[in-house]
Amino acid sequence: MVGIAMPAPDRGVLARRDEIVAALKAIVPGEGVIDALTEMRPYETDALTAYRQMPLVVVLPETVDQVSRILRYCYENEVKVVPRGAGTSLSGGALPLADGVLMSMMKFNRILDIDFPNRAVIAQPGVTNLGITRAVEHEGFYYAPDPSSQIACSIGGNIAENSGGVHCLKYGLTTNNVLGLEMVLITGEVIRLGGKHMEAEGYDLLALMTGSEGLLGVVTEVTVRILQKPETARAALVGFPTSEDGGRCVADIIAAGIIPGGMEMMDGPAIQAAEDYVNAGYPRDAEALLIVELDGPEAEVDFLLARVEEIARANRAGYLRVSTSEEERLVFWAGRKSAFPAVGRISPDYLCMDGTIPRRELPRVLAGMRELSVKHGLRCANVFHAGDGNLHPLILYDANKPGELEAAEAFGADILRLCVAVGGVLTGEHGVGIEKRDLMPEMFSEDDLKQQQRVKCAFDDKHLLNPGKVFPVLHRCADLGMMHVHKGQLAFPDIPRF
Repeated sequence: MVGIAMPAPDRGVLARRDEIVAALKAIVPGEGVIDALTEMRPYETDALTAYRQMPLVVVLPETVDQVSRILRYCYENEVKVVPRGAGTSLSGGALPLADGVLMSMMKFNRILDIDFPNRAVIAQPGVTNLGITRAVEHEGFYYAPDPSSQIACSIGGNIAENSGGVHCLKYGLTTNNVLGLEMVLITGEVIRLGGKHMEAEGYDLLALMTGSEGLLGVVTEVTVRILQKPETARAALVGFPTSEDGGRCVADIIAAGIIPGGMEMMDGPAIQAAEDYVNAGYPRDAEALLIVELDGPEAEVDFLLARVEEIARANRAGYLRVSTSEEERLVFWAGRKSAFPAVGRISPDYLCMDGTIPRRELPRVLAGMRELSVKHGLRCANVFHAGDGNLHPLILYDANKPGELEAAEAFGADILRLCVAVGGVLTGEHGVGIEKRDLMPEMFSEDDLKQQQRVKCAFDDKHLLNPGKVFPVLHRCADLGMMHVHKGQLAFPDIPRF
């Protein structure tokens, strides 16, 4: 692996491989354990394909009891575990460990309950994101979070990364659409959080689990809310002469009190790639393209589209086209949804970054990325969730050319530093994983990171779940639990201690 250091394998665990494999086969009989090198090859990486590592062994449980027994065995024998969904993570969150069990949850692939009166679906974690919508669309319902990988990504993986999508501006990320979870702790204990009801008593552990990247537990069941499809949905394609004009238009639309169902932006290189791939009718002479979708009652949609057009014209829009049918609206989105594979046709490799900034900083950050492109000598295509400031720069490189991967990583790190510098954050939906792990100190102080690790210690005191991810330095739980004395003085000395 280039540029990323992972924990050194435990030689004692490696020496016990045959024993561990035999124990797992006793728990998951038949074809539930994969230990042959060639058969484990598909699991050596996730969608961050620049990094690869063969796992110790792969296990595919089918029941909650099997998950519980596997985790209990690993806890008692101090064997690391990496949970994995569909493997579409773009941050290396599912990268295996040489001395760790890779637990694939893709045999948990059934929808267990559809409750239209309560507008809820209970699904196993291996069900695809799009699969939930397909199961309820005959009654006019859908599941709102819709990442571009929704045809493949699993709902369990969406929980791990708090995935977003083009319609999350109005309807929220995964965390806003999950009602309940069943999960198994590293000790094998099975717990439930939330349910079909909107609020749960006690601490909001449901929100804590959403976006926890496999560090706190393994999800075995998910309850999500479904929404009724709006009466009307229409999309507008708006072309601008510069990305700065498009960025200002985004901020002005939100400032006007308009919350579109979705608002996406693409720059010149992404427009050309998507149009070559999909033929969606995008304006090739535009340097920036907004897709703005309004939904709701027809009269409201018509009124808001007129307001959006006014705002776009005030920001020098040179092209504006509004969908006139549902088929045309879907074609507009097809180009954006296919942007990642489309860019793959113009570059042998690319890194898909993920940072979030305040909307008002879009023009400044886009200009900064152009300067960074020159600095690092690499091209960059931009597609992003403009409405909530979630950027997805695609850094183009050729892994076969010496030094280009390292340059791409340095380019990406500089983009994320820029996001933090303007008041943004390191990730919007892809998670930290290994990709942004070593950049965490750019955003968090050492005390911040230690406090986050205390949460992990509460769930995983031996650091066996997905170690090497998220935290650049992982402290022992015993060290984190010690009372901190600085220059002979306790923190907050006036607080009574018992």
